Order: sequence, then structure tokens, then C-alpha cells
Amino acid sequence: MKKELLFSITRKDFEITWFGGSGAGGQHRNKHHNCCRIVHKASGIMSTGQGSRSREQNKRQAFTGLVNKGEFKAWLKIKISECSMDRDDIESAVNDIIDNEKDMIMEHKENGLWVRDI
Repeated sequence: MKKELLFSITRKDFEITWFGGSGAGGQHRNKHHNCCRIVHKASGIMSTGQGSRSREQNKRQAFTGLVNKGEFKAWLKIKISECSMDRDDIESAVNDIIDNEKDMIMEHKENGLWVRDI
């Protein structure tokens, strides 16, 4: 089976900002902007790295934290699904669900409560 690139995530997909840390660590930690905040623009998920005096280590910590977050993994699964199915496949899957009425429950809201349609 031939592998196909569905999409790629590059540096342009992230917003990286540097900030000064606070707390223990003395003048070097408080005076220098070594702490890293990374935001994935498409999903809005954010992670920080501030465990080291090194900018590079803090950036690596922030990236690792971001990609290991459950929210990012969920976004990634959705993105993969969107890219691997074409529009016709998605519409076909939705139509299959609609056509198979025994698997559906129809409800409507009445006086603030959900009531099952019979």
C-alpha cells in the first residue's frame, strides 16, 4: 500500500512567543525571555515551556507538551478524517445513517426538555 501525504503542519501553523519567567531562578530567569508559549493557530491549543534556562529546551518542551495534549490529538484525528475522505464519501456516510432509521433516535425540545418523537 502506497503512503500518501494527507496534510502537513509547518512552523507557519504555530505562533511562538517568548516571555520572562517568574518565581525561583534569580535574575537570569526573571530578566531574560527564555520561556516559550506556543499556540497552534488552527485549533487554538496552547502549551508553554519554562522548565529550563535554555530557550531551545523550553521550545522543545512546549512543542512536546502541545502534541501530547488530548485536545491536539483529537484535532489531528478530525483533520486526518477530513483529508482522507472526499466529500462524496462523507455525504454517502451521512446518507447511510439517515437511511438506516432504526439506528436513529428523533427528539425535539419541548418546554426546555428533550422529548423523543414516536
